[in-house]
Amino acid sequence: MAAILLTKGCNPITALLVACIAGALAGVVTGFLHTKMKIPALLAGILTIIALYSVNLRIMGRANLSLLGVDHTFSIMKAWLEMKTGPTTLIVGFIACLIVGAWMYWFFGTEIGMSIRATGFNQQMIRAQGINTDITIVLGLAISNALVAMSGALVAQSNGFADVGMGVGIIVIGLASVIIGEVLFCNIRTNNAFLVSLIAVVLGSILYRIIIAVVLALGMPPNDLKLFTSILVAIALSLPLIKNKLRKGAK
Repeated sequence: MAAILLTKGCNPITALLVACIAGALAGVVTGFLHTKMKIPALLAGILTIIALYSVNLRIMGRANLSLLGVDHTFSIMKAWLEMKTGPTTLIVGFIACLIVGAWMYWFFGTEIGMSIRATGFNQQMIRAQGINTDITIVLGLAISNALVAMSGALVAQSNGFADVGMGVGIIVIGLASVIIGEVLFCNIRTNNAFLVSLIAVVLGSILYRIIIAVVLALGMPPNDLKLFTSILVAIALSLPLIKNKLRKGAK
């Protein structure tokens, strides 16, 4: 959505906002399938993903859409700062993380935000408090998919093209980033656990990319990258168990 709007001369900020709205609508569809049609959450997400493949093809008109020669967020920032591509990408990514992180910290501290968090922790408990969990689930999916759509729009602009299959397998990368962040950084004792969780997710994604870059620099074939990611996620998931066994062994 963002790519096709940019090729038609749309403002990059407007393109990002429209992409977020489109992503939120996709989240609403998933939420409707899950809450109203009683389809299991995972299957509802898979059905939406399958449908969106055709929707993306319909919107773009073809499988791949080039953004070469098109003004977008990164090219405008590059011209404004008169910097090279690398630093520009880091600056835009940092600004996006800062804005989204600040908004999430504020929103999930509100009453509706805390209701969404409570629904994720324990649906039965929050339902007993008189909260309609169907609404909080749909709203949570809308917000999360809006953020995913914004990320996809920024990645397409950074790469210089949008491809209908560019998001395939990204869930494993996201899972690896979240798990690494939680395992390594969420054990910090603080009175603001939610803020630590937000920072941990960002640091986990950065650390994951650093690990991948180091592994590739050491000579690992790119074809083995998916296998390495799966192994990395498995190790990250088992780290709490390994830590507990080490502590028991030390005692």
